[in-house]
Amino acid sequence: MPVEINPESPRQPEIARLMDLSNAYMASLYPAESNHLVDLEALEKPTVSFLVARNDGAIVGCCALVEAGDGTAEIKRMFVDPEARGLQIGKRMMTALIERAQALKLSAIRLETGISQPEAIGLYRKAGFVEIEPFPPYKPDPLSMFMELRL
Repeated sequence: MPVEINPESPRQPEIARLMDLSNAYMASLYPAESNHLVDLEALEKPTVSFLVARNDGAIVGCCALVEAGDGTAEIKRMFVDPEARGLQIGKRMMTALIERAQALKLSAIRLETGISQPEAIGLYRKAGFVEIEPFPPYKPDPLSMFMELRL
């Protein structure tokens, strides 16, 4: 079975495991004030498209598109299980997020990422994202990079 990416509930034990792995990874790279993570409750709102990547049925990644209410959305909680790295899960999830944003007729997708994540930055740049100034609710942070893809 090929990799499949579909909307699913974030409230699954495998997703909780990915969130824990993501939280630990981010905490190893940045101080708490530079981590802008959202919790499960925030991911269950009707303005959020939560996507799950499965490889042979097993959950290997997740990501969310959080609508801002102004015609844009922000990518949150994009994470690939370290054991599934190298399968291009991130690239596939990015394609799915862009397709979802286009279906929602959004004008742009934005994101905040940390400067110590070159793989993520490379993925975003390859998808066409460019650096921008901080957008609400963010403030300037020397450990953060803000990016946008106009649709």
